[in-house]
Amino acid sequence: MTDTHPAPPHARPLPGGLPTPTGLGTSAARLVTEAPAPQDVPAEQAPAVADAPGQEETAAPPPVPDPPDGFPALPGWPSGLGTSAARLAAQLAQPPAEAPAVPEPGYADRAWGDGTATPLYCPVTERVDDVLADEVDERLVAWAAECGFPDEELDQIRKTRFGRLVTLAHPDCADPDRLLVAAKLNAAWWAADDLYADDTALGATPTELPERLTLAMAAMDPVPPAGEFTRELDKTLAGDRVLVALGSAVEHLTRYATPAQVQRVCYSTFAMFVSWTAYAAWKHTEQSPPAWKYLAARQHDSFYTSMTVIDVLGGYELPANLYYEPRARRAAFWAGTASVLVNDLHSVTKDLADENPPCNMVLQIAADRDCSIDEATEATVELHNNVVRDFQALHRELQAVPSPELHRFLRGLQSWMGGGFEWHATNPRYRTQPATT
Repeated sequence: MTDTHPAPPHARPLPGGLPTPTGLGTSAARLVTEAPAPQDVPAEQAPAVADAPGQEETAAPPPVPDPPDGFPALPGWPSGLGTSAARLAAQLAQPPAEAPAVPEPGYADRAWGDGTATPLYCPVTERVDDVLADEVDERLVAWAAECGFPDEELDQIRKTRFGRLVTLAHPDCADPDRLLVAAKLNAAWWAADDLYADDTALGATPTELPERLTLAMAAMDPVPPAGEFTRELDKTLAGDRVLVALGSAVEHLTRYATPAQVQRVCYSTFAMFVSWTAYAAWKHTEQSPPAWKYLAARQHDSFYTSMTVIDVLGGYELPANLYYEPRARRAAFWAGTASVLVNDLHSVTKDLADENPPCNMVLQIAADRDCSIDEATEATVELHNNVVRDFQALHRELQAVPSPELHRFLRGLQSWMGGGFEWHATNPRYRTQPATT
């Protein structure tokens, strides 16, 4: 399907067909939420403003409404230098007094594994399009070959089906090239995790991980040239297939993302890398962290990182002051954590087969409580289901914020959880019977 390349937010007209303000000082205007124009104020209530001598008095423009509780500095309520254009836009696009009616999101108790464990409470999967997924996967494998992955690893990438993952997780995007942005990033992250951090059989070495991740950051977010000291760096970045993949994936991202969105992806990845070094330290010292400490590390090492491109694939941008607003960020972390708990539950058998098993919530609970894998599995399912219900409640609460971009992003988080579950439940990488002890 051909991408229509929807106009970026700053290029969209305001209500009534008026153009969005452009030029110096108008960025705040572009962040004002679009909404129906305000109703006329009764003449007897409207304050009068004199124009010029001899002219009739005209009604003053309606004031910008107060923000919802807890959102004192969100777009739509700008102040300071250069925000006059925003006030103009606010007059043309007042937010509604009440949150718009939104259909109840679809959630269900979903069986998983061999069906013997308690179901996972999870969003329903919104789209299954295997034709589109196949197209993305074919493009992904061709790209991975260009990055230097050998045939056996290309076969693994083909079987893992990251193209299917992103097609399931981003149902609001039907353009294969845009979906390829997410597929490349996820494949590159997975390669770094397997080859650098997780799988000892594939060469993951705890003592080498910090240095490798430092170079991975340089691959994703290029450092400024430093003369002769740059040559060896460039040579190293070009000679490691994982580093090539990370750099190439970000380059593809820049075709569709704003600079702010690109750096959001980079820095969420770098936070994830910090958690990887914690796992490496535990593995190197042969320590088994308690479940609470592992879960703390997982907050920044979850599918939250994959979710950072939801608006990129959707063709819009969630402004930073909304993306990082505490409640919105909490919702994103809950969605990412719930999805990574699904991963842990499906990975238990694979992880136990490693001679030096990686951390896994099920395994950490079993060690903490000296209980069976079955009992630890039930505890992890309960945690997952509680997190999803917390997300669901917060999603409803945030419907009161008058931002179509925020509403769409939150729905994207929900969609990602539903698609991520479907991918894990049907993927050969995880299609093994739950381990028991």
